[in-house]
Amino acid sequence: MGTNTLRINTLSAVRNLGILAHVDAGKTTVTERMLYAAGAVHKRGEVHEGTTVTDFDPQERSRGITIFAAAVSCGWHSHRLNLIDTPGHVDFSDEVERSLRVLDGAIAVFDAVAGVEPQSESVWRRADRHGVPRIVFVNKMDRAGADLDAAVADIRARLHPSPVPVQLPIGSEAGFSGVVDLVRMRATTWAQDSGDAVDEPIPAALAELARSRRHELEELVAERHAAALEEYAAQSQLSESSLRSALRELTISGELVVVLCGAAYRNRGIEPLLDAVVDYLPSPLDRDAVRGVDGVARSADPAEPLAALAFKVDVAGPGRLTYLRLYSGTLRKGDSVLDVSAGRTERIGRILRVQADRHTEVEQATAGDIVAVAGLKMVRTGATLSAPAAPILLEPPTATEPVVSIALEPEREADAEKLGAALARLAEADPSLVVRTDRETGQLLLSGLGELHLEVAVERIRAERGITVRTGRPQVAYREAVVRGVSGFVYRHVKQDGGPGQWAHIVLDVQPLTGRVGDTGFEFDDTIVGGRVPREFVRAVEAGCRDALAEGPRAGHPVTGLRVVLVDGATHVKDSSEVAFRTAGLLGLRQALRASELVVLEPLAEVTVTAPQDVVGTVLGDLTARRGRVADSTVRGATAVVTAAVPLAEVFGYATRLRSRTQGRGSFTARASGYAPAAANAPEHVR
Repeated sequence: MGTNTLRINTLSAVRNLGILAHVDAGKTTVTERMLYAAGAVHKRGEVHEGTTVTDFDPQERSRGITIFAAAVSCGWHSHRLNLIDTPGHVDFSDEVERSLRVLDGAIAVFDAVAGVEPQSESVWRRADRHGVPRIVFVNKMDRAGADLDAAVADIRARLHPSPVPVQLPIGSEAGFSGVVDLVRMRATTWAQDSGDAVDEPIPAALAELARSRRHELEELVAERHAAALEEYAAQSQLSESSLRSALRELTISGELVVVLCGAAYRNRGIEPLLDAVVDYLPSPLDRDAVRGVDGVARSADPAEPLAALAFKVDVAGPGRLTYLRLYSGTLRKGDSVLDVSAGRTERIGRILRVQADRHTEVEQATAGDIVAVAGLKMVRTGATLSAPAAPILLEPPTATEPVVSIALEPEREADAEKLGAALARLAEADPSLVVRTDRETGQLLLSGLGELHLEVAVERIRAERGITVRTGRPQVAYREAVVRGVSGFVYRHVKQDGGPGQWAHIVLDVQPLTGRVGDTGFEFDDTIVGGRVPREFVRAVEAGCRDALAEGPRAGHPVTGLRVVLVDGATHVKDSSEVAFRTAGLLGLRQALRASELVVLEPLAEVTVTAPQDVVGTVLGDLTARRGRVADSTVRGATAVVTAAVPLAEVFGYATRLRSRTQGRGSFTARASGYAPAAANAPEHVR
């Protein structure tokens, strides 16, 4: 049924989409089956065998999870589909964030038994923030306990007010064999796992239910779509073409989410999913013109000046590849482009069409394309590339602040310099990895989003650079926050050492940022009147205050959740300067913080444990012992799902503990969920 024709020139026939889901929901298998159905691969790869196209990294194959977002292309009915298979594990959520920034649409994959899981909810919210239209694929319909209606109800309750099923399953659990298409009012069945889809009439046993569901679908669409309402009012029904057109418009606007179902591992439901991608998800022409931070707009037109975003940098191989999404213009081999973010010009080497770890060289790329480029030596993730004569700066993807750190040192002292260079390359490719040297201990620290994130980074250094490193126990990023501040704190900085003097007088109000301890951030304001302190000196005071936040007086952790107001000050006719006022801001805020009441904040993780109901008491007891606060506990069949807020420091090593306590039957996910004051029963070094 598929056509792998990629010579598509019209933007209306291009679909840039991502595959989003919780870990183990089947994203990679769905991607693999789509490539197989479209004829892009001739053998179905399997995650458990390590033979999938998109999980090509050795660590992905050994761990059986997606770690790095992988781009692939295939053709389907004269359309080109550019797919990005994204990670499902929370430690690699920034890979999802960077992918969502450049996608036009997405397939959200849900487990038909588990429904909405923590990370699927997280990536759904991220897609909401980026305004990415979605369709839903409820996977694993062949599992015991699979229930399409229950999954749709869960999506409606937790994610979206209007998920709209456009299919009925034929058979249930192990007997799942096909779907009824409520738009075409035809059935599609699969006789065996490797068989082709068979188009046939709706089974008699489902005919009445199909008519009822089709009527409900028409009513729902008519309520939200003016043209559909007009046709429905006149004819009491909608034609197939009208229904499909209305569903497309409502999907692109985000008013409805089309829901399909299948069993990807058994190759069932994939061809209708590909059809739905073409029918309902937007092309680059259906999306709004991209806007720069200064309001400059560029539409998806190859004739407009170039505007492209570098959303991924791959430094793993011998070369350096920069992945670009072109929003406007045309990019040709040998072109000079302006890195607007850095203000320098670079030359395009090769332009590559990406198929996971394989590449095909092309002469040019145009608006709407996602390609890799070789030859860009300094371009970083999040950089904007534009035509030198028509610069535009696009908002880069946001990087999550690291919450876990480990100390690294090479086994051999001779590898110290190589280790530093390897870490710099990793941080260049993944902005959520941060490398720094501890000022007190001199240790080299690598910070990231979780234990697995750091473990993968260290393994890459060993495998790709041949450097063996020793690692210290993970440390979390504690913070300090003001509980009760001070008002009218006076600080005068005077320095006379024979040369030009320094003199600055400031008065500060120091208070918590908001009414809730645990909120993060920093605000600076001033109420200076009459020009008592010139504006350039006010800015210097702010810079000094920001310098003071690096180390709190209670335990040396960074200070957050703070509001500082410069309420008064004075200058000296000769000795006042920006340097003097910056120093006053630094030293003055340090003394003000010592006079304030502070508390140590520790990062929390939202931990969701899935375990058999008969061991839920053990799970709850262990979470309590780890200073966890249980927020929710639900039962789905014989399985219990417990959600708790647990200090991040207590999550280290929990996977092994949970396996032993549940005889290997329990699993969990954890995601950072903010900060809270350290409890009275926290370890001494935290309090």
